[in-house]
Amino acid sequence: MAKRNNNQENQNNRSKMSLEEAGQKGGETTAKNHGHEFYEEIGRKGGEATARNHDKEFYEEIGQKGGEARARQNNNNSNKNNNS
Repeated sequence: MAKRNNNQENQNNRSKMSLEEAGQKGGETTAKNHGHEFYEEIGRKGGEATARNHDKEFYEEIGQKGGEARARQNNNNSNKNNNS
């Protein structure tokens, strides 16, 4: 009996996947089943929901953060080019 339980345990461990793997598999399946229009629609709906739930200050804040991140990225890229 112990042997059978160990075999079942080993089989269960092999068939388990991480959350990351499960998400990737789900995303790949979704991409196979839906076209470009599907992604446009869910993006539009998400944008509309965000606009309903947040105010002007929210967009100012994320715009500021995005600008700062882009500036850091551009600075890092120019440093790499200068060192080449």
